[in-house]
Amino acid sequence: MLDQRMQRTPVTDADWCMIDPNAPVTILEYGDFECPYCAMAAPVLERIVVENPDAIRLIYRHFPVTTVHPLSLIAAEAAEAGGAQGKFWQMHNALFANQPRFESDSLRQLSRAIGLDIRRFDREMEAHVHLQEVKQDFRRGVQDGVNGTPTLLINRVRYDGPREYDAILSAIAAVAGAREL
Repeated sequence: MLDQRMQRTPVTDADWCMIDPNAPVTILEYGDFECPYCAMAAPVLERIVVENPDAIRLIYRHFPVTTVHPLSLIAAEAAEAGGAQGKFWQMHNALFANQPRFESDSLRQLSRAIGLDIRRFDREMEAHVHLQEVKQDFRRGVQDGVNGTPTLLINRVRYDGPREYDAILSAIAAVAGAREL
């Protein structure tokens, strides 16, 4: 189910990109680490991208819905702290796999498990070094008409259909004009 709403904000080199940054198809996800629907969509999106590495890239932006998910903001900061050490996607996956345990001790355990420098992680989390990046993603989400998570945009066109493998691939084919991926 493709929507008339379009992505207004540009994808930049500062966005978190899985696989080929020059792939012709872009899936932009606005997600919330405490959202169970985002956790269910994450492995589906990863599979699509990993199986089509030359054709599809995944861009992830934070959209913490703190009114419903009070720990989503701190989880997004933890993902950014992981990214600052070159392990955004490892932290992304660890957060979804361990949701919703996002207390300070749990986040420290996750950071240790993926091999982050724990002292640096602690300093950055305590000082909220990455809070502005998360807030910037959220503001871009508002500009792009995001009102819940996960919100997917395929080549700038909003997709509100099922978050299932075949349905997303069909939407990609419809948007990209491809017959098969």
